[in-house]
Amino acid sequence: MSAPADAPALPAHEASTTGAFSTRSGLAYGLLGLPLAFVALPLYVILPNHYAREFGMPLATLGAILLAARLFDALIDPLLGRLSDRLFARSLRAVLRLGALAAVLLALGFTGLFFPWQGVRDSPVGLAAWAGAMLVLTYAAYSALSVSHQSWGAMLGGNEVQRSRIVAWREGLGLVGVVVASITPAVLGLPATTAIFFIALLAGWLAWCRAPEPAVQRASRLPAAGSLWLPLRSRAFHRLLGVFMLNGIASAVPATLVLFFIQDRLQAPPAFEPLFLGSYFLAAALSIPLWLAVVKRLGLARTWLVGMGLAIGVFAWASQLGAGDMLAFAIICALSGAALGTDLALPGALLAGVIQASGQSGQSEGAYFGWWNFATKLNLALAAGLALPLLALFGYAPGSRSAAALDALVIAYCVLPCLLKLLAASSAWVLIVPPSESAVP
Repeated sequence: MSAPADAPALPAHEASTTGAFSTRSGLAYGLLGLPLAFVALPLYVILPNHYAREFGMPLATLGAILLAARLFDALIDPLLGRLSDRLFARSLRAVLRLGALAAVLLALGFTGLFFPWQGVRDSPVGLAAWAGAMLVLTYAAYSALSVSHQSWGAMLGGNEVQRSRIVAWREGLGLVGVVVASITPAVLGLPATTAIFFIALLAGWLAWCRAPEPAVQRASRLPAAGSLWLPLRSRAFHRLLGVFMLNGIASAVPATLVLFFIQDRLQAPPAFEPLFLGSYFLAAALSIPLWLAVVKRLGLARTWLVGMGLAIGVFAWASQLGAGDMLAFAIICALSGAALGTDLALPGALLAGVIQASGQSGQSEGAYFGWWNFATKLNLALAAGLALPLLALFGYAPGSRSAAALDALVIAYCVLPCLLKLLAASSAWVLIVPPSESAVP
């Protein structure tokens, strides 16, 4: 793919609205979301359980490693966003070259994380150090790739429906990746899962090279020295980011604890795990077209509120389940997955609208998404770094079946997310839902 130096200096939103965002365009842009999904939510679902049961690593140690790695990763995201803006200012080819390098490093880190070197497996300290190093490498490469990819999509611009469609392609294909990453470890094993990840990563980068090109103003959009902090001066960004973080922590806590809930609260056989996880992520993917239809009637912010309300009801129901309630939990997984569809498809589209309204389209997308991803990873770090040690403090350990241990697990997995979602929904109603918001034509 080439990016000629004399590309027309049109605003990104003008370029994107001259034609419809077709299925072919959506696949070309969004396919990279599929392999990137392997390193997002499934890593937090599978990794703690894998290290605790396969290598005997204590939950408190796991929580500390995940917290430290995610905090480091979150701190470098704004810098990676500034780097992304500089590369977009240079050429689209430079952005794709960074993507290729990040993809190679991502593949190496992912492999090392799930297949530790034999020499460190028998040493608790060595294994902890190895896991920390591989997490840092994996997360840094993932961040460099995802920030540039998200910025590319935001530069395509458009109205609320168009922006939500662009994000939906990326996140919808990402959910396909989540389903694959959730099921294949149990069905095919980790080696086959890793091979699928490699193939998908290569295919995603090649498709990205053929995606619709955003129109950028190269001569005038070189980032200024203070551009790193530009998003933090936006009140609209502050409001959206605050709601996003509250809602994100509410989603990250149960994602971190779901396998423990399945194995110890429900006491479900291992064969049910891929069914539960698969139904959760598949329902999320299938729900996105339905939520996009709702966006046309309610707008982005109010549709997001509907999704939050659905999640609150579903997790309240989950708190009543006990051993053997597999069918009820499968329904809960599908309904909570549908709620997840709003969390994945709508906040990013709202952010693209904030950037567009600020007059920064085609100039500072990397900076905005750098801080956005900083918040995303801080959510995940807090979820793992706080929930796991607190569970251990209150007497829960993998395999615990005492009443006190299971009560602590229910509070962490069900009650806490409900409270956080309620707080996020209240904040969204006050801060980001315009009183006059109406249906998008």
